[in-house]
Amino acid sequence: MILKVIVVDDEPLAVNIIKNYILRLKELQLEGTFSNAMDASTYLIDNQVDLMFLDINMPFLDGLEFLSTLHKKPFVIMTTAHEEHALKSFELEAIDYLVKPISLPRFFKSVNRVIGLKQGVSKTVIDKEEKPSIFVKVDKKKLQKIFLDEIMVIESLKDYISIITPAAKYIIHRTLSSFTAELPGDNFLRIHRSYTIAIDKVRVVEGNSVEIGGIRYTIGRSYLTESKSRILNNNDE
Repeated sequence: MILKVIVVDDEPLAVNIIKNYILRLKELQLEGTFSNAMDASTYLIDNQVDLMFLDINMPFLDGLEFLSTLHKKPFVIMTTAHEEHALKSFELEAIDYLVKPISLPRFFKSVNRVIGLKQGVSKTVIDKEEKPSIFVKVDKKKLQKIFLDEIMVIESLKDYISIITPAAKYIIHRTLSSFTAELPGDNFLRIHRSYTIAIDKVRVVEGNSVEIGGIRYTIGRSYLTESKSRILNNNDE
């Protein structure tokens, strides 16, 4: 799988560094570079992009303002010389936050995260032992790292979701639909308007429900056929 990539940054040196890093990876295909968000926005209207490296401090429209206007976002990795915008970036669903000057190992690590989310497997281009993970904002000043293979269930709580792991529950301000869309599709499955589950954590399937971690979760009527098929086929593999 090849990821189509664009770079949005008004600093020529920073653009050249990222371009050089991109060219080192066969998984990435550079589609274009833009010195401002307005040109990038125009490009995104008619072109499909998988990953965008986005600077924050730019003329006319900064990266965070631009990101907030996008309804259908590609995976976004923020790039900036300033650390103080990290929380806002994650609020806007950026996958990662790279502080300039960006090192090659740190760049690879960030790309690994995107590849893991896109493919749904722990394929990496460097450090093959590192497990896919995400950072979620659990309060105003705290970001929590959660390994994807520890997630059992994600439950909708109106404008919030509860991410349930064996060790803890994490309440974050996200919708179930948007969060599920970022998870690997081979193991995470929406079974109800209120639940997304990790298929490999299912221990019992009975009627229109599944058991995970000793708790039963109802499969919605419209999800029943596909959910049972996916769960049972996964267990046969």
